Amino acid sequence: MQTLKGPGLFISQFIDSSAPFNSLDGLAAWAAMLGFKALQIPCHHPHIFDLNKAAESKAYCDEISGKLAEHGLVISELSTHLEGQLVAVHPAYDLAFNDFAPEALRHDASARQEWAVNALKKAAKASSHLGLSAHATFSGALAWPYFYPWPPRKESLIKAAFDELAARWRPILDEFDKYGVDVCYELHPGEDLHDGVSFERFLAAVDNHPRCNILYDPSHLRLQHIDYVGFIDAYHQRIKAFHVKDAEFTTSNKSGVYGGYQAWIERAGRFRSLGDGDINFPAIFSKLAQYDYPGWAVLEWECCLKESEQGAREGAQFIRNHIIPVAQRAFDDFAVTDDSDATARKMLGL
Repeated sequence: MQTLKGPGLFISQFIDSSAPFNSLDGLAAWAAMLGFKALQIPCHHPHIFDLNKAAESKAYCDEISGKLAEHGLVISELSTHLEGQLVAVHPAYDLAFNDFAPEALRHDASARQEWAVNALKKAAKASSHLGLSAHATFSGALAWPYFYPWPPRKESLIKAAFDELAARWRPILDEFDKYGVDVCYELHPGEDLHDGVSFERFLAAVDNHPRCNILYDPSHLRLQHIDYVGFIDAYHQRIKAFHVKDAEFTTSNKSGVYGGYQAWIERAGRFRSLGDGDINFPAIFSKLAQYDYPGWAVLEWECCLKESEQGAREGAQFIRNHIIPVAQRAFDDFAVTDDSDATARKMLGL
């Protein structure tokens, strides 16, 4: 058994135009001061982390690793959530996601998709240069506009969507496989991979590809009323990344899981800072320890109420308090007795 690593911090929500949040060195110094041990780094901020350079140059990656090491930090994973989103965009969301792509490629869906695929492939090589074993991303979505079956569900529609999604991702998965890096899809409403069943369908469509894995985030499962602890029992072999994020669901007489188009603060289901929601983290950390989860516990801070720096400060300590240093021996070893076949047969009266 091994003790999971942490606390890590996904820095995407903290990058800003003002110091210390406008440079990797500033973010690293700040995160280390709060007690974080690793950063999960997004790939769409070249002034923080230049993906093109990282894919081309191991020397650049060594420089980045060295800069973080000066603060006692490492990289947990790279993230291509925005790029992954652009691998598959339904036309209904074309304008909504345009700003995720470079300005020159906006309004050209084909060029935008090609750029996204190439970015993912670059992230595979960059991850290898950095010595990483897992990568965080989104799947994108073709079927999502039809998630609620009205008009009645059409199996041919869903099959075509997942077949196409698999065809787009298969070359990317193969590229990650070449570099020995797992692709960890964050299961998230708005993505075609948003729960266990949709992940299983995609996994089958890519022939159980060994690099097709899960970024486990209990908050998204909680707001869908999924058994997020039992989820670990079902999928622990594919869970290779972990966002520690809290949420709450308060039953309302006016709205439910779809939120009524309201702002986050008004919804029945809301994201909260760690410890302020209703996620059962002791059970989650116990399950992950039980199944020998090999990766990092990474804070993703999202809260509709609390200030972000306070959430990060409290979150680092929260994760430290929940990591279970796993036992290296059984608690009842002191009482071990003879375990030979002969003794066993005598005890059974044989």
